[in-house]
Amino acid sequence: MKRQSTVDVLRLLPALFRYNDAAKFVKNPNVFLTRALKSGYMNRIVRGVYYNTFRDAPSVEEVACYLRTPSYISCEWALNYHNVLLQVPTVCTVITLSTSVGSRSKVSYRNVEIEYSKISEKLFLGFEPVKGFNIAAPEKAVLDLLYLRGYITAADELELDQLDRARLNDFSSLYPVSVQKKADALNYE
Repeated sequence: MKRQSTVDVLRLLPALFRYNDAAKFVKNPNVFLTRALKSGYMNRIVRGVYYNTFRDAPSVEEVACYLRTPSYISCEWALNYHNVLLQVPTVCTVITLSTSVGSRSKVSYRNVEIEYSKISEKLFLGFEPVKGFNIAAPEKAVLDLLYLRGYITAADELELDQLDRARLNDFSSLYPVSVQKKADALNYE
């Protein structure tokens, strides 16, 4: 069998890949990954997860959802994505069912802090797949923000007319009463 070069292997790997993906193509993935990193052919995102510089660099959202599955982007990041929040956030909040959350699980990528928050299974809905990642509907993002933080950051920069109030009320019924009251207050501002 002909020996493949590092470049040949990287052309076969996707933009985001794990150690195990590389192990499918080479006998010694540790040596392969070390050499490819040193040569600048790939970058490490976190231990065991890399992005291939022979492909377009993945977006913050793609990386965030790739690192924890299942997951979706929510809160300020999703509101900005949907043009409901004018302020550009520096933290990408990702909702997951994984227990690997908290400050020690934060990841920095492209000068953005990716933060993971666990949510109960009954609230794990209201998102859609978009370009390789999942993102919350704007109404769901508002409710997640109220649920996780207790308030809306930069509330004066929210474009509330962009929200579907009936959808907001539907999602709201799944949340605790305290979140429902805060959501109702938004409806009448």
